[in-house]
Amino acid sequence: MQDKLSIMRQQIRKSVRSARKQLSHDEQHIAAQQVMHNALQQPEIIQAKNIALFLSFDGEIDTRPLINALWRQQKNVYLPVLHPFNAHNLLFLQYAPETPLVKNRFNIEEPPLDVRYVLPLEQLDIMMIPLVAFDNKGQRLGMGGGFYDRTLVNWQKKGFIPIGLAHDCQQVETLPVAHWDIPLPEIITPQKIWRW
Repeated sequence: MQDKLSIMRQQIRKSVRSARKQLSHDEQHIAAQQVMHNALQQPEIIQAKNIALFLSFDGEIDTRPLINALWRQQKNVYLPVLHPFNAHNLLFLQYAPETPLVKNRFNIEEPPLDVRYVLPLEQLDIMMIPLVAFDNKGQRLGMGGGFYDRTLVNWQKKGFIPIGLAHDCQQVETLPVAHWDIPLPEIITPQKIWRW
């Protein structure tokens, strides 16, 4: 039997994913442009060289306009790839305009695994992170696989800055927190930049 925390988190996931999916194509497009604009104004992003992003899935904020803008600024962009041997862990591979993409077991596009393009986390400057919901304390609720929770352990020592990207409708008042949850220091939405 699922515990109360798990049930609450699943209910929030269902509700927020539904709200996110109800955004029209035009609303998604405008939101992506606003998030791109907000992100490109941030000093830590302006100064960064190596930036990890994600390719949008399931109604997430569209990251492609931001990726294209970062390429134009000669930044190195990296995407998460499911680790082939270490379950529930991610690798980050360089993503360039000519990089082919394949679908992983979750049907999410990622670069094909090639060790020549893997970047150690310690060499990342910024990691932009997907989320299902967030609250006004910076707590993040993901899809439930724990991939980013594992990646974010001791992020301060690794030296990168994690920044969540979300639609405004993904904010909830309070998230039920599990012991493995790691709050984010910053979340960018179309209408606001949240910092903690």
